[in-house]
Amino acid sequence: MNDPALTGSHNYFEDFTPGLVIRHSRGKTVENLENVFITNLVMNTADGHFNEHLMSGTPFGTRIVFGGVTASIVIGLAAQDTAENALAELSITGLRLKHPVVHGDTLYAFSEVLGTEEAERPDAGIVRFRHTGLNQDDRIVFEAERRVLIRKRPLSTRHGRA
Repeated sequence: MNDPALTGSHNYFEDFTPGLVIRHSRGKTVENLENVFITNLVMNTADGHFNEHLMSGTPFGTRIVFGGVTASIVIGLAAQDTAENALAELSITGLRLKHPVVHGDTLYAFSEVLGTEEAERPDAGIVRFRHTGLNQDDRIVFEAERRVLIRKRPLSTRHGRA
């Protein structure tokens, strides 16, 4: 099934122009299982992610989601529009976790194209994005810049041929 409302079709290198802002169509509610499972996989044993009793006495009032989970979800939400023609992830920089995420929060993502440049290979170019994640209350929870090597349109479609 190819649903254009759910899968971006304009995500070749040539489709990204500086200043373009993309509101990604999906949201994702963070489940308890996701946080605990991934936090365990990467061996992050911080009480803030596991100890509900301890965290109930903090200003958060509950366990908080591991920042790596937040980052993965936001970048994953952006993938339908920014990664379907990606050939390589080049860097993620300036990662900031701006507001805590807790189980049950729903995250949404926006991406802004900061710049494009030619790559060393003729079939791809580099796009620099700023990804922003917001929760259901429109609080910014995540920001980062990401550089991606993205495939160019096939030559047959660049010159108006089908």
